[in-house]
Amino acid sequence: MLNSGIAMRESDLYAPLKAYLEAQGYEVKAEIGDCDLMACREGDPPIIVEMKLTFSLALLMQGVDRQKMFDCVYLAVPVSSARGWKLRYDAIIHTCRRLGLGLLAVRAGDKPRVTAHLDPGPYQPRKSARRSGRLLKEFAHRVGDPNVGGVNRVKRVTAYRQDAIRCATHLAAEGPTKAADVAKATGVQRAGVMMRADHYGWFERVTRGVYGLTPRGEAELADYADVAQSLKADA
Repeated sequence: MLNSGIAMRESDLYAPLKAYLEAQGYEVKAEIGDCDLMACREGDPPIIVEMKLTFSLALLMQGVDRQKMFDCVYLAVPVSSARGWKLRYDAIIHTCRRLGLGLLAVRAGDKPRVTAHLDPGPYQPRKSARRSGRLLKEFAHRVGDPNVGGVNRVKRVTAYRQDAIRCATHLAAEGPTKAADVAKATGVQRAGVMMRADHYGWFERVTRGVYGLTPRGEAELADYADVAQSLKADA
């Protein structure tokens, strides 16, 4: 995240921005109507810059509002070495690009500098058929709606986990079983592959082609008793 340094004021961003644009031949004036900064150069469209000490929803909303009047709108925020900026950089750039907004990072102080991270422009996102296909497949294969939207830090019940629960429930009832028999009894065609991969630590190979539950599998299966019951009812 880009945010302010100690005692920085929004007005501290103006002088570096003005110098940056004037060096490119623009005439720059502040507080034109509701715009923080307007820059004009003969033969080019006007540039609008909206300034804030943090990259925020309020700043985005200002930028989008200015697009009702002008095409070339930049958002300007202070440079920060904060860890959050590095973590959110891709998301910030993607959001600005999606909205057609430019992004300027300003370093004020003794050695002022402005860096253009993104120029305004129309954006036509390319759809990812692979990602959307994966989500649609997950939607189609997941039984019921076992999760609660907006809940974090809980184990999500995916279609894959539902299949693992089916296999684990069968092993809990029948004991070590051939993978082919588990697949036939549960309808999970990938049972052998899943138990061999053992992503959750639930399954162990007893003999060739035969799998049983691990102590962890027995313990965690109890946590999914409601899911197991719903899957049984749906079968």
